[in-house]
Amino acid sequence: MNIDLFLNARPVVIAHTLCAFVALFIGIAMFLRAKGTPSHKVLGKIFVMFMALTALSALFITGLNGRYWSFIHLFVPLTFYAIWELFHYIRKGNTKKHEKAVKGLFFGALLIPGITSFFPGRLMWHVVFGSG
Repeated sequence: MNIDLFLNARPVVIAHTLCAFVALFIGIAMFLRAKGTPSHKVLGKIFVMFMALTALSALFITGLNGRYWSFIHLFVPLTFYAIWELFHYIRKGNTKKHEKAVKGLFFGALLIPGITSFFPGRLMWHVVFGSG
């Protein structure tokens, strides 16, 4: 493990990673807790805020393609669409579609890109496996 690589990364990378991990832990907690409670609503808004910050900060991170965005940036519009969707459906009272949008946000915009950040050659790979 080489945490110094992470601590010496650009501030936007550090912020992006920390926001993603906070969203991950809040998302897991939300899946395990009762739905529709006041705490669910508060945690949901905090989760969405950290997901939005994660997506927004991703726009300022390049590296896989030099100075250009890479395939992983396709998850940014997916994130904002899922956020719109989950608020839209809960305001309409459609909890089934709200739940589907939240799961899409969690799995499709957080877990999948998060897992790719641990692929060989990526920063988190070097941090965890100590190479680089």
